Amino acid sequence: MDIRRSLIRRTTALAATATAALVLAACGGTSGDASGHGGGHEAGASASAAPSGTAQGRGANNAADTAFAQGMIPHHRQALEMAGLAATRAESAEVKALADEIEKAQDPEIRTLSGWLASWGEQVPAAEGGGHAGHSMSGMMTGEEMDRLSKASGKAFDTAFLQLMVKHHEGAVAMARTEQTDGRYQPAKDMAAAIIGSQSAEITRMNGLLGGN
Repeated sequence: MDIRRSLIRRTTALAATATAALVLAACGGTSGDASGHGGGHEAGASASAAPSGTAQGRGANNAADTAFAQGMIPHHRQALEMAGLAATRAESAEVKALADEIEKAQDPEIRTLSGWLASWGEQVPAAEGGGHAGHSMSGMMTGEEMDRLSKASGKAFDTAFLQLMVKHHEGAVAMARTEQTDGRYQPAKDMAAAIIGSQSAEITRMNGLLGGN
C-alpha cells in the first residue's frame, strides 16, 4: 500500500513538473515569438523605411540647390541674349554655329531649373531686365558690356562675343562647381556636371577661335 502511494505521488509530481515545463516553454515561446515578431516588424519597418528615407534624401534640395537654380537662370538668359545677337551681327560661321549650340543647350536648362524652383516652392527669377539683370554674379556681363556687344558687328562682334562668352562660361563653371560641392539635389548636381563638361569644352573651342583671329 505504501509502495503504491509512493508511486502515485511520484507519478503525480512528475506529471506536474512536465506540465509546468510545457507551460513555461509555451510562455517562453510566446514571448520569444512576440519579441521575434516585434523585432522582425521593426526590422521590416526599418528596411521599408530606409529606401523611402534614402529616396527622400536623394530628392531633397538645400539652400545651395536653390541658389544654383536661381543664379543659373538669369546667367543662362544673358547667354541666350548674347547668342541671339550672333545671327545678324557675327561674321564668322563658327561663331554663329557656337551661338546656335548655346541657345539649344541652355534654353531647355532654363525650363528645367524653373520647374525645380516651382516644385520646391521657391521663387523663379523674373525675366525682366534681360541681360542687364544680376550682372554682379560670376561671369555676368555689365549693362555697358552688353550695350557695346549689341552695337558691334562683323569681325569686331566675333572677337567681343568670344571674349565675353569665355568670361561668361567661366562664371557658369564656377557656379556649377559650387553646386557639385554644396548641393544635395542629385538632378541639379548632374546638371552642374554637364555644364562643367560642355562649357569647359566650349571655352577651349572659343579660345582657339580667338587665337586664330
